[in-house]
Amino acid sequence: MKARYQYRIYPTVGQQQSLAQLFGCVRVAFNDGLAFSKQSGQYPGVKVLSGRLTEAKKTMERAWLGDVSSVPLQQALQDLDIAYRNFFKSVKGERKGPRVNPPRFKKKTNRQSARFTKAAFKLKGSKVYVAKIGELKTKWSRPLPSEPSSVTVIKDCAGRYFVSFVVEIQPITVEPKNQGVGVDLGLETLATLSTGEKVKASNTNTLDRKIRKGKRKLARSVKGSRGRGRLRVAIARTEAKQSDIRQDFNQKLATRLVGDNSVVVLEDLNVSGMVKNRCLARAISRAGWRQIRTLCEAKANMINEREVRVISRWEPTSGTCSCCGDRWGKLDLSIRSVLCLNCGAEQDRDINASVNILAAGLADLNGQTLSYVRPQPGAVACLSTRQEAI
Repeated sequence: MKARYQYRIYPTVGQQQSLAQLFGCVRVAFNDGLAFSKQSGQYPGVKVLSGRLTEAKKTMERAWLGDVSSVPLQQALQDLDIAYRNFFKSVKGERKGPRVNPPRFKKKTNRQSARFTKAAFKLKGSKVYVAKIGELKTKWSRPLPSEPSSVTVIKDCAGRYFVSFVVEIQPITVEPKNQGVGVDLGLETLATLSTGEKVKASNTNTLDRKIRKGKRKLARSVKGSRGRGRLRVAIARTEAKQSDIRQDFNQKLATRLVGDNSVVVLEDLNVSGMVKNRCLARAISRAGWRQIRTLCEAKANMINEREVRVISRWEPTSGTCSCCGDRWGKLDLSIRSVLCLNCGAEQDRDINASVNILAAGLADLNGQTLSYVRPQPGAVACLSTRQEAI
């Protein structure tokens, strides 16, 4: 299977200028192909766009496209082709998930990238040689498992440079400690495990306040001014720091969940619907629930005999007793502890939900369905203790 290994690079001032020229040429090649497709009313295909790019290099207006390597320019057209194919499959209903929008023009202020195939780069000791750029100083945080097939040079909005390699890896075998674990994702407590453990995310409220203050100041700045550009980069650096903290925490959490358990069961949360709540939208977006699920699924493919199960969002995990299966219905978010009148068990709301998530995932794995005890009409299903809301 293929995987990506990303490393930080530190180009010189001259290399930064060459990379800026390269990113600009890649952006122009992509935008020219997209503009021609929109003007013609149909997507002509990557072969026609590649021929137009070759002819454009012979003109005075686009002669500077020949100053950079031709490999990333052709790869930009391949990216445009993939974007159009995904859009067409989404329109026809052949692609799962939400509908994909048509490709959009690339902007100079967004994340910049250029991809090189194997013929246009080479590993030279501790540095990476890229065609017409030179040898890039690389911080090798870990060794590459195999020979890379391609490399992507990236510049993020914060002004940092990275190289991302595509390599072939083999799944490893690790003995699991537990048969399975259910994970209930939340806000104050990021993840509550069926084992009773509660995992709290790193506190980034200080960075969040700094970002909000900077964006208010950015809205009042003069467009096109140097001060606005410096402020935009400063905000991007703070956002990148916050994103790195969240991603590092979620990476370690996903690694521990998949490494210690043979089956990880998650809940299919309606995040797009939850963020419409203006009171919790920022906290939900900052938690990274979807990122945890994606990382768990990716890491499960890297380890033999690992599986990630996702149960339906309509499973009554919070409104069902995990001991006797008695249904007490929907609970308010302020209710954190529940006493079941059917079996007399008092349970934490999140731990009870995580145990039910695990049971539903294992039942689905075995082709079974969970049976719940339905309360009689008018009967009191539970006695709730109100505590601090999440």
